[in-house]
Amino acid sequence: MDLSKLAHWWGSLSTGELIWLAIGFAAQLMFSMRFIIQWIASERARRSIVPETFWYFSFAGGLMLFAYAIHRLDPVFILGQGMGLIIYARNIYFIWRDKKQALLAVSASTDAPPDAPSREGGRGAP
Repeated sequence: MDLSKLAHWWGSLSTGELIWLAIGFAAQLMFSMRFIIQWIASERARRSIVPETFWYFSFAGGLMLFAYAIHRLDPVFILGQGMGLIIYARNIYFIWRDKKQALLAVSASTDAPPDAPSREGGRGAP
């Protein structure tokens, strides 16, 4: 590759295009981090797992790449990232919903007086 062509191309970019290029690279790095996080978590667990942070990196990186795709007016890239965002958001919703339900269950079990009837119809702890 002729480095003078690369230097000419780089020098011809506007400040706005340089900013979008930086956003694109940052987005790709963010999106790639999800695989590194998943790999490390799986190695630690010695089995394949998908940690919660995988979904946050997926959503953040996907959102950044979606914005970059819109800027580039690339319909294939827009569709691909847009569909992924729906999946990432849905998984995050499930995570938050389950955490809320777990907190409510703990709260309900600690708020009841010891002699109050339990939800199963019996008495609480003696």
